[in-house]
Amino acid sequence: MVHRILIVTAVAAEADSVSAGLGLGGPVLLPLPGGLALRRHRDRVDVLVGGVGPAAVAAATGTALAHGTLTGAPYGLVVSAGIAGGFQPAAPVGSVVVSSAIVAADLGAETPDGYLAVEELGFGRSVHAVPEALTGRLTAALDASSYTLAPVLTVSTVTGTARRAAELAGRHPTAAAEAMEGFGVAEAAAAHGVPAVEIRAVSNAVGPRDRAAWRIGEALGALRHTFELLGSTVLVESWEPHP
Repeated sequence: MVHRILIVTAVAAEADSVSAGLGLGGPVLLPLPGGLALRRHRDRVDVLVGGVGPAAVAAATGTALAHGTLTGAPYGLVVSAGIAGGFQPAAPVGSVVVSSAIVAADLGAETPDGYLAVEELGFGRSVHAVPEALTGRLTAALDASSYTLAPVLTVSTVTGTARRAAELAGRHPTAAAEAMEGFGVAEAAAAHGVPAVEIRAVSNAVGPRDRAAWRIGEALGALRHTFELLGSTVLVESWEPHP
C-alpha cells in the first residue's frame, strides 16, 4: 500500500512556507470534520493547518490520520513543522532544530520538592523518542552547520521570562527549542502507529519576551529552505523501509 506524508503546522504562514519549499504548487483542498481543510498535494504530501497548542493540534492530526485510513490514503510519517523559540546558544535565530525527542515540558505536577513529570506520577508519558534511522535520513539532506539535532519541548504557555527559561533548561538540559504543538502531533501519530518528527526554525531566543527581537520572516525563510533541501523524495525515503 502506498502511504502519504502528513505535515502539520499551527498556522497558515508556516504551511505556506513548507509547501513553497517542497515546490508543491496548488493543492486540492479536502474538507475534514471540525472545519479543517487538508491541503492535498502531488508527491504523496498533505499539509494541515492544525491550530495553536497541543490540544487543538492533537485533535486536528487525529482527524486527518483517521480520514486517511478510512479513505484508503493512510500516512506513513507525520511531521510537526513551524517556527519556535531556541535555547541559546544551542539554537540561534535562523537555525533549524530537528527533534531527537518530542517532550511535553509541563505535563506533570509542581510539588514543594520540585517538578514531577507525568511518568513520575505513575501514569501517562511526556516523551516521544524519534527513531535515529528517521532523523539520520532527514539530517543527511541538510547542511550540517544549519541544524541542531536535539529534543524539542512542547509548552502550553510560551516562555517569557529568564526564570522560566532557566527552569526549563535545568529540567531539560539537552533541549534546543520550544514550541506549542509537537507533543500533540506525536500523541496523535502514536495512537495510529505512525512515526513522527518535529522540524522547527528558530525565530527568537527562549527567555524574556521581546517582540522587537523576533525574526519571524527569517525563521519562515529558514523553514522554507529546509523543506527545499528535504524535498518530498527525502521525506518519503526517510520512513520507507530500506532493503
